[in-house]
Amino acid sequence: MIKSFSQGGILLTRKIVVGTQVTSSGPYSHAVDSGDYVFFSGQTAYHALDYTGEKLDITEQTKKCFAHLQNVMDETELTFDDVVKVNVYLTSMQHFKEMNAVYEQAFAAPYPARTCVAVLELPLGADVEIECIAKKIVRIRMFNYF
Repeated sequence: MIKSFSQGGILLTRKIVVGTQVTSSGPYSHAVDSGDYVFFSGQTAYHALDYTGEKLDITEQTKKCFAHLQNVMDETELTFDDVVKVNVYLTSMQHFKEMNAVYEQAFAAPYPARTCVAVLELPLGADVEIECIAKKIVRIRMFNYF
């Protein structure tokens, strides 16, 4: 769902994007559509509406991060092919290899720019959080009228 806001009768240029199967662990939007770019907030494995508290390994957590990002992307009609920048946060660089194996399945070459850093901890006890920026492109459909 995309929500537009106005202030003083003027429509703001950013639109808020809300995923249908994910939650927020604070006062932020799942994504903000700023015109040419859509900024997707970080997702962890534990941001699902149906999360029941089970602890997942890093491979499953990473898969769920991408599934949650996809859920929000579905509201914008963007795909991982439109992503130009990714930030990955890990609680330990020992998780890098397993995260990277899942990451390689989510994107195709040429890969988006990426930063991956280790942090002390993440919301909800997660071991990985992934956020990204996607660029809107104009898709032209060719019709054959003959």
